[in-house]
Order: sequence, then structure tokens, then C-alpha cells
Amino acid sequence: MLISVSAFGIYMAVILFTRIVGKRSFSKMSSFDFAMTVAVGSIVASTILSSTVKMIEGIVGLGIVYLLQISVALARRNKSVQKIVDNSPLLLMDGEEIISSNLRKARVTEGDLRSKLREANVTELSQIKAVVFETTGNISVLHKKDDSPLDLWILKDVKRS
Repeated sequence: MLISVSAFGIYMAVILFTRIVGKRSFSKMSSFDFAMTVAVGSIVASTILSSTVKMIEGIVGLGIVYLLQISVALARRNKSVQKIVDNSPLLLMDGEEIISSNLRKARVTEGDLRSKLREANVTELSQIKAVVFETTGNISVLHKKDDSPLDLWILKDVKRS
């Protein structure tokens, strides 16, 4: 019975805090967002399954984590804080050219890269404008539609080397 009450209470707290803070709470846009998701999951599990953690302690813990998330999100508006908290996207391919040094930095093998290119329905390297290792760990493939240049704004924060 106690587990049911704790599960219900902590679940309702997660919904409430997420509604207040916003959906960003569970996005995977940066390592900071990933840490938030892991922390919430850990607090929820501990509160529900541990007889030593009271529901109110779990709710307070959740509140603190959500408050930290809001604080860091606001602080990230400062470029210095953003550089500390966020990973930078990294260019893996510039057109048909594979940037091997960036593959090593991202710890992505050529096999991983080929797999992502196949997932993106690339059948020829000439179809690629750019391949980016995103802050989330995902790989984005930008396709050539025609000979128009890639808008530089799209690659603004992407590290080239």
C-alpha cells in the first residue's frame, strides 16, 4: 500500500513540475538535459522502492532538481555558461569529405558513420552536404537537393575541427 501511495504521489509531482517547468525537462538537447532525465528517474525510483525515502523527501528532491534545471537553463543564456554546460556539435563530413580527426574526437567509427548514412537513405556520397554529430549524440545528415549552397546559419555553432 505504501508503495502505491508513493508511486502515485511522486508521479503526480513529476507531472506538476514538468507542467510548470516545461517539456524541456525531458528533452535530450544537451548533456545537461540528459543529466536532468537521469536524476528525475533516480529520484522517482528511490522514492517508490526505498522504504527509507519518504514521499515528501522525494518530492522535495524533485523540486530541487527542477529548480536547478530552470536555473541552468536561464544561466545558459550567458555564452560562458553555455560553453561549460553544453557540448558543441561537430562536423563529421563536409560534403563528400570525411573529417577523420573529428570522427576520433566524437568517438564515432567509419562503420557508425556508414550506418547513419544508410539510415538517412544516402546512396551516394555526392548526396551529402554535411554530416553533424549533434550535442545529443545523434548524427544529422544534411542532403543535397540541388546545387544551392548550404545556409551558413544552420552550421553556425558547429565545430569544424
